[in-house]
This record gives sequence, structure tokens and C-alpha cells, in this order.
Amino acid sequence: MRRALYASALIAFAALAVFWWGTDGFRAFTTETARRERILLNPRALPLFTLEDQDGRRFNFNEYRGRLLAVEFIYTRCETLCRSLGTAFRQIRDAVPADRLGTDFALVTVSFDPSDDLTALRAYATHHGADGRHWRVARLTDEAARDALLDVFGVVVIPDGRDGYEHNAAIHLLDRDGRLVRISDIEAPEDFIRAAGLRS
Repeated sequence: MRRALYASALIAFAALAVFWWGTDGFRAFTTETARRERILLNPRALPLFTLEDQDGRRFNFNEYRGRLLAVEFIYTRCETLCRSLGTAFRQIRDAVPADRLGTDFALVTVSFDPSDDLTALRAYATHHGADGRHWRVARLTDEAARDALLDVFGVVVIPDGRDGYEHNAAIHLLDRDGRLVRISDIEAPEDFIRAAGLRS
């Protein structure tokens, strides 16, 4: 009887230890939550990726050093999550004081879809009000860098078999040193604004 109790206690303890490890100390109960927790605890430096915006201008995230930068990932044909992301970005842009927009804070929407050309980027930008100065809509110039960029941000993109993609959606904050420091829900742009200290 005592052996059975001891064995049961050992199994329960092992299960609890595995659960603790798998949930990052009981903090994360989903893969997405774990991704966000990891970034909060260990901000991530980003390699340089060359992007091209809706006006055909090439740039990289390094150009935003000294400013806060919001980054989202979309594909322009998406009628669901990507529309919500665009709406959240517009709300953030509209809430940031005008004297900080561009000088201290900017937004970049990145398409992960290789078929998104400049016409598609411009249409998405026009629909959501991205002006190309404070808010740019961009694509990667090197398709080989796509997976590396998505990996460093922790964005998962899976073809859905219907000419679209399934993907996780969030708002990513880069600090003034160009590090990924926070990942926020698209449903709570106010939380992002508050966490980034964008209210005057």
C-alpha cells in the first residue's frame, strides 16, 4: 500500500514537473503565450532584412533605430485576420500624439506572401490609410529571407490549400535599439499603446 502511494506521488510529481517545464513555469498555456513570454524575458536582436515598401523604396528595420516601431505580418488577400491587423494598426496610429508619430514611433506592415507585388501593397495601404511615411506596407525583396524573418519574430505561416494562409496574428514592438521586446494582441491596441508608453 505504501509503495503504491509512493509510486503515485512520484508519477504525480513527474507530471507536474513536465507541466511546469512545458508551460514555462506555469505562465504559458499555449504556444502563442509561450512565444510572448519568451520575448518579454529575453528581447531578441534582429538580423538585417531588406524590405520594399508600397512606393518601391528599399529599407530595413535598422533605419528605425532610436524610435519605437510596431510591426505586423499579413498577406494582402486575407479578408479576416489581416483586416483586423490593419484596423488595429490604424487605431494605434490615430492614438499616438502627432508630435511623436514618425519622429519617435512608426509602423511597418510586412507581407509574407511572395505573390504580393507593389500594386497589392499599395491597395492594402490605401484601404487602411498607411501613408508610406509614418506607416509603411512592405514586402521582402529576397524570398529566401522570408522564413528567417518569420522565424525570428515567431510567426507561423501555413498554406491553407485555398490560395491563402493560416497564420498567427499579433502586434510586435521593436525598441529604440531595434530589439523585439513585446508581442501584443490585435484585439487590444490600447494595451499596446500603454505598454509602449505612447501616450503623452
